[in-house]
Amino acid sequence: MKRLSLLITMALVTGATTSSFAAGRTHIEIVGSSTVYPFSTVVAEIFGKKTTFKTPKVESTGSGGGFKLFCAGGGIDTPDITNSSRRIKKSEVEQCAANGVNAITEVHIGFDGITIANAKKAPDFKLTRRDIFLALVKEVPSKKDGELIANPYKTWQDVNSALPATKIEVLGPPPTSGTRDAFAELALEGGCKTFDWIKQLKTDSKAAKQAGDKAKATTLKNKYKTICHTVREDGAYIEAGENDNLIVQKLDKNPAALGIFGFSFLEQNSDKVKGAAIDGVAISFESIADGTYPISRPLYFYVKNDHVGKVPGIKEFIAEFTHDDAWGDDGYLTEKGLIPLEPAKRKAMATSAQGLALLKLDAE
Repeated sequence: MKRLSLLITMALVTGATTSSFAAGRTHIEIVGSSTVYPFSTVVAEIFGKKTTFKTPKVESTGSGGGFKLFCAGGGIDTPDITNSSRRIKKSEVEQCAANGVNAITEVHIGFDGITIANAKKAPDFKLTRRDIFLALVKEVPSKKDGELIANPYKTWQDVNSALPATKIEVLGPPPTSGTRDAFAELALEGGCKTFDWIKQLKTDSKAAKQAGDKAKATTLKNKYKTICHTVREDGAYIEAGENDNLIVQKLDKNPAALGIFGFSFLEQNSDKVKGAAIDGVAISFESIADGTYPISRPLYFYVKNDHVGKVPGIKEFIAEFTHDDAWGDDGYLTEKGLIPLEPAKRKAMATSAQGLALLKLDAE
């Protein structure tokens, strides 16, 4: 009986210990965007060195993959923070809410440009958003308005006689990536809208919505998005995963190919790759900051507020990230390629982030 009692006691102690570990964590867990990953990693490393808290664990899962993990529930087995190279979608907010994640703080950390790059040793590329659209979408407009045909273009010269006669081969991110979403919205859609009849679809969709015809508005909106955002699947666009460094390596080995990734990776690998000018504007810190570079996007991270107080160091990590020493004009993140917010907006965002202000999406 004494032996049985001892075994039961040991089991209870072991169960209590296991439960204790399951109920709490001693480090912050961060997932999400591969573009924000290097910035978040730097902050995590400095935070771990200068405070008594453990260094946060940062994983690169892509923006979409990050939101899926973040919104899976409120339990301590889910991430505390997710990075994103696009703003959270309404559908993702709804998914979070369905799983009990209602208190979320949005932190806009700055901007990044999306580059279309090739090997340093390859010829310079000067592209327009119309060139990019015609080269990469699944169906392109025919000579007749309102009609689409399967993308027939094999070389860049087929798209634009001023471009090289090299095969269209573009390495880019998968659908789970925020870079892919931003690229579709800014580059592909930017070129798509140069066709008047396609642009009219969006105008008509808005008019139908204002007139109260939601069904028509949705149909037109979906048609417009399908035309502008659907990437070809015949090998011209190659999904290269979430690892932007891998794209850089492949470009270095294949001078004929182009690759899509964030400006920070271009900066870090300027000895191997160079960015194409888009609509006559070269990608640079200055052209992204002043808004003249046409393929630039905001960067964010999102905090699960219910984990504050349960996982040590979350508020302190936010304070480190939103301090001018990190994200300011002369901060260590700027040195890594982050394009900072202007001072007044940065100050307001720091106050909002450190106060854990609740996320508010604009009404659609």
